[in-house]
Amino acid sequence: MDLTGQKGASIIFAATIITSLLGLFANPKIIDRSLFRPYWFLRSKQYDTIYMSGFVHADVGHLAFNMITFYFFAFGLELQIGTLEFIFLYATGLVLSHACTYHKHKVNPEYASLGASGAISAVLFAYIVYFPTTTLIILPIPIPIPAALFAVSYVAYSYWASTQQKGRINHDAHLCGAISGLIFVAFTDPGAFSNLMRLLD
Repeated sequence: MDLTGQKGASIIFAATIITSLLGLFANPKIIDRSLFRPYWFLRSKQYDTIYMSGFVHADVGHLAFNMITFYFFAFGLELQIGTLEFIFLYATGLVLSHACTYHKHKVNPEYASLGASGAISAVLFAYIVYFPTTTLIILPIPIPIPAALFAVSYVAYSYWASTQQKGRINHDAHLCGAISGLIFVAFTDPGAFSNLMRLLD
C-alpha cells in the first residue's frame, strides 16, 4: 500500500499495534495504567486515560478485529479528508465515545474499559458517508459485503456484546463513536451528506 498522504492513519495503526502488543506480552502495567475508569476519571484526575485506553486492547483477537476494520477504512478516509482532519476525527471519536461510557458507568468504581472501538466506529461511519457503495471481501466469507451493511452489523454486534459484557472491552463506545463520526462529517463537510442523500433517492 502506498502510504503517501496517509501518515496519520499509519502512525495510529502502528502505535496501536505496538502499544497493545507490549501491554499484552511484555509489560501488563501498560494496560493497567491505560484503562479508562469512569468512576476514577475525575476523582483521581486520570484525564490522559481518555486517549491512552484507545491504544491498548484486551487480547490479540480484540486487537486484530479493530485493526482489520481500521485498515479497511482509515487509509482511504484520510486520503479523502486530509491528515489533520483525520487525526481530529479519530481523537474526537475517542473522546465522545468515552463520554458515553463515563455517563453510563460513572458511579461504578469497579468498571474499567479499553480499546479503540469508539474512534474506529467514528472512522467507519464517516467513511460510509463518503463511500456508501463500497464493498468488502472479508475472509472466510467469499462474497462482497456492502460497507454500509458491515458498519450497521458492527454496531449491532457491539450493542449485543455490551449486554453480555464480562470483560473490559468497551462495546458501549461503538454506538457513540459511530454517531460522532456522522456529526463530524455533518459539521466539516455537509456537502458529503447532500451527495449521500442524492444517491439514496
